[in-house]
Amino acid sequence: MSEPHEMTAAELSAAYKTKALSPVEVTEALLGRIEALDAQVNAFCLIDAPTTLKQAEEAEARWMAGEPLSPLDGVPVAVKDLLLTKGWATRRGSLTIDPNGPWTEDAPTVARLREAGAVLLGKVTTPEFGWKGSTDSPLTGTTRNPWNLKKTPGGSSGGSSAALSARFSPLALGTDGGGSIRIPASFTATYGLKPSFGRVSAYPLSPFGTVAHVGPMTRTVRDAALMMNVLAKPDARDWFNVPGESADHTARLGESMKGKRIAFSPRLGYAKKVLPEVEALVATAVKRFEAMGAIVEQVDPSTDDPSETFQTLWWAGAGFLLGDLPEEKKAQLDPGLRKMAEEGAKIPLKSYLAANAVRGAYGSKLRQFMERYDFIVTPSTATTAFDTGQLSPMGDDGRAWMQWTPFSFPFNLTQQPAASINCGFSSDGLPVGLQIVGKMFDDAGVLAASAAYETVDPHFDKVPAGF
Repeated sequence: MSEPHEMTAAELSAAYKTKALSPVEVTEALLGRIEALDAQVNAFCLIDAPTTLKQAEEAEARWMAGEPLSPLDGVPVAVKDLLLTKGWATRRGSLTIDPNGPWTEDAPTVARLREAGAVLLGKVTTPEFGWKGSTDSPLTGTTRNPWNLKKTPGGSSGGSSAALSARFSPLALGTDGGGSIRIPASFTATYGLKPSFGRVSAYPLSPFGTVAHVGPMTRTVRDAALMMNVLAKPDARDWFNVPGESADHTARLGESMKGKRIAFSPRLGYAKKVLPEVEALVATAVKRFEAMGAIVEQVDPSTDDPSETFQTLWWAGAGFLLGDLPEEKKAQLDPGLRKMAEEGAKIPLKSYLAANAVRGAYGSKLRQFMERYDFIVTPSTATTAFDTGQLSPMGDDGRAWMQWTPFSFPFNLTQQPAASINCGFSSDGLPVGLQIVGKMFDDAGVLAASAAYETVDPHFDKVPAGF
């Protein structure tokens, strides 16, 4: 049998069922691994071993009695520190948040995982308020990519992706307001799904508005499907929640790609700079879909560049969240976030409403486009992981990050399900992600396409050197 840290959630669940392993053994092993190795990575910002081990003991008792709450009972999960977790501080990477709370409530995703018996391993890092695509903050410092410790693991769910790729946890929760699940999944050779908006409940709702999603981050597609079976259960606190999602997200994982219609858009019609190795690996990945019988057409869903629309909405959200802070609090912010918030607070109401109108037209165009196709396939990002301490490899002016994320934020505007799966490595050993976008509410279809790709080009068992 593999070591606990090498095992997927599905494998751990099977081992619990046969009593080959116990939740306590696995949790102790992972906590020990974090203690030994996380100083290199800085993925975790909160570990509470006594509380975590108590959860593991309770899960073990259920398995011994033959009464597990779900297949994820006793399986450890890392929680992004943007998500409320009862009894633990949720500081969102910010010195402006009082660690004393009170912390009396779980976010819906955390609540669903508790109900399923999952073991909360700890909180993992985020850039301040999840504002950017690399993970460092005034509160927690710099989080590093296990594939190359000089590089960022992406963001804003960089703590989640780093914990997964370093084999600290088999499961993690991420949030995605402009690519924050898919960017780090791409940079770390992990799997991340941004579900359809409303499919997974969020509370409190993001100050950045209806571009923000919550979803699973894992090493394998099956584990993400198992998480979705738990996370997609409703929560009345989210008034955008889509009701009635009771389907088994694992049911379609063996589905054939024969006859599936795929729109391959290598630049989405407007992306100016894409790393040649990224383009080449993604083009090869698309050929694998063709070999599976999919009907692939190279076509752009739109020629519109939605960057300005997204920027207006994102900057305005930052202004709403932080623009009225007193000066002593503003002085504690990440300087880049402070600048964005101050600019966002100046956006005229007319401009904000106009951006929402443009967003609606763009979303309508994409919905109509998807009537002809099952999936859109693109690179996940335009580059591989870049050096820590940078906002972007293309400059740090506060907007340059949108130049290397041209494939992610459009599908936050449209709210469609989208996933990133590893499709290979660059010549310098850095992971490259393939993005698979589905029809609205076809989360199970995106998982099925991801699983089909994983079958013909598996990378989930590759481990960074030293981990």
